[in-house]
Amino acid sequence: MVIEINLGDVVRLKKVHPCGGYEWQVVRLGADIGLKCLKCEHRILLARGVFEHKMKNFIRKNEG
Repeated sequence: MVIEINLGDVVRLKKVHPCGGYEWQVVRLGADIGLKCLKCEHRILLARGVFEHKMKNFIRKNEG
């Protein structure tokens, strides 16, 4: 199943980031998904399959 994601979506991952944040904003789309932690602003790249496995749910959808 392919999850539809857009730039600016805010997602919650299954595991907590070391800074204590759960919420991430999508900042890059493609084969890799770029995420930015909303608590400490750390940026990571995850392969799309890894992202879909680690994502728990959407916090806020950006329809644009």
